[in-house]
Amino acid sequence: MSILSYLHVVLTTRLAELRRDGERGDSPVPTAVIIAGLVAVAMAVTALALTKANDWMTKIPGYSPPK
Repeated sequence: MSILSYLHVVLTTRLAELRRDGERGDSPVPTAVIIAGLVAVAMAVTALALTKANDWMTKIPGYSPPK
């Protein structure tokens, strides 16, 4: 059997196996929604921490904002 015939048989067999396998993983849409939600939560936590830190800094006597 020549190498080209062998490669052809191997390739067609593998492609047939892949076509039969219906489970190909999760859709990327739910993953993107989860990531977007995590980013929104991280932004909210960062904004809250920044607000709290700025409020705390302004309560220090003699504080002047950086230039």
